Amino acid sequence: MKDTIRLDADDNVVTATRALEAGTAVETVTTRGLIPSGHKIATQAIAKGAQLRKYAQMIGVASCDIAAGDHVHTHNCAFVPTAQDYEFGTDMRPVQPATGDSFMGYRRVNGSVGTRNYIAIVTSVNCSATAARRIADYFTPDRLADYPNVDGVCAFVHGTGCGMAGDGDGFEALQRVMWGYARHPNHAGVLMVGLGCEINQIDWLLEAYGLKQDDTFQVMNIQGVAGLQKTIDMGIRKIEAMLPIANQATRSECPVSDLKVALQCGGSDAWSGVTANPALGYACDLLAAQGGTGVLAETPEIYGAEHLLTRRAASPEVGQKLVGLIDWWKDYTERNRGSMDNNPSPGNKKGGLTTILEKSLGAAAKGGTSPLTGVYKYAEPVTAKGFTFMDSPGYDPASVTGQIAGGCQVVVFTTGRGSAFGSKPSPTIKVSTNTEMYTRMIDDMDVNAGDMLTAGVTLEDKGREIYEMILRVASGAASKSEAQGLGDYEFVPWQIGAVM
Repeated sequence: MKDTIRLDADDNVVTATRALEAGTAVETVTTRGLIPSGHKIATQAIAKGAQLRKYAQMIGVASCDIAAGDHVHTHNCAFVPTAQDYEFGTDMRPVQPATGDSFMGYRRVNGSVGTRNYIAIVTSVNCSATAARRIADYFTPDRLADYPNVDGVCAFVHGTGCGMAGDGDGFEALQRVMWGYARHPNHAGVLMVGLGCEINQIDWLLEAYGLKQDDTFQVMNIQGVAGLQKTIDMGIRKIEAMLPIANQATRSECPVSDLKVALQCGGSDAWSGVTANPALGYACDLLAAQGGTGVLAETPEIYGAEHLLTRRAASPEVGQKLVGLIDWWKDYTERNRGSMDNNPSPGNKKGGLTTILEKSLGAAAKGGTSPLTGVYKYAEPVTAKGFTFMDSPGYDPASVTGQIAGGCQVVVFTTGRGSAFGSKPSPTIKVSTNTEMYTRMIDDMDVNAGDMLTAGVTLEDKGREIYEMILRVASGAASKSEAQGLGDYEFVPWQIGAVM
């Protein structure tokens, strides 16, 4: 492995693959100070105000004169807002259609396919969270032993549902999340629990989405049942009645075209955009070739790279929807006195990422190279096949909650600093960007993409490894986060708007 990596011939920085002492010769320059692993080195003199370029794109401007061999990071690289010239459909690389790949899934009566077989308890408001958790806690492994085809009983509770506007972005997003979880194909049964007087009324959800109660879909309110304990007791009885029905579900062979996979990253480092994210992008292209769907999200983390995605838009309308999301986020951060460069986090910066522009260029690689076929609101049902995008914040639990509500049955999560994230009802596969972290956190990592650097594994081979793991996990193999029981506390609907 060389001491540095250059991503494009036109870049004026390279990335150190290991910590380099001052005086180390790299390319045509000599380092002028200690360069941490994953951090950037200037390969030429860069005047104050000039662009710093990586991935053949601007990642910031020099905030002072930078000498060849200098460490380039937050002390001398400044964020500047982008002013993009958007093109639509000018970089179309359609995948070669393929068939024949399959997984073992649960075919539901409505035609959708699940990868897991849970019973869910979904709350409308924080006030019913304790009731939901106590109902779920009753169903211990011993009590579920007679139902081997049921993966568990999960409580999806949150901290909102009241003290909010009864219409608008925030209310509509929460309703979409509730509908998405109520009808998710990974659920064999659903119990919705409310208080009764909240803004987010369960009855409104039923009316808006045409939901009807039946043997495997039940609702109740604490006030109507007459108290917490009676609600818990009734909830237990309702789920006990669902268990024999849920246990009848069995896996059958299903085509990959039935899969929707959430493409996610968190705790990123400089290697995210070099190893794990491009490899996941290759897996997304393999998925798209089979008629499956990859769903990229985290709108603030494609800022500065969105012009690369609009060039792949299947139509001007799809491209304009993505631009509209970027414009909304610019206004959203400004009116809340924030900045689009609030990301990267301190951990991202320690791992070598300097600005949101640099982070976004690496994050967008998770979407591969195939056409962008659809752009969706947060938690909106994803209906297009191929590579798609969903609006969400960069906060991983909130973003994944939206992707699952949109129909994703599996999550693939790349990380460089290390993450212990997991999700239900859709299992999370975690991909390490570097071998050192993979070795250190091996109990949490499913795939090591760091061997693309340390062992010369190709992008194609690593992408196929990820793709094949998606099919195994979709067929029932437990990911490492799933085996550790993660997912009960990672349900976090995005709160938009004032709390009143």
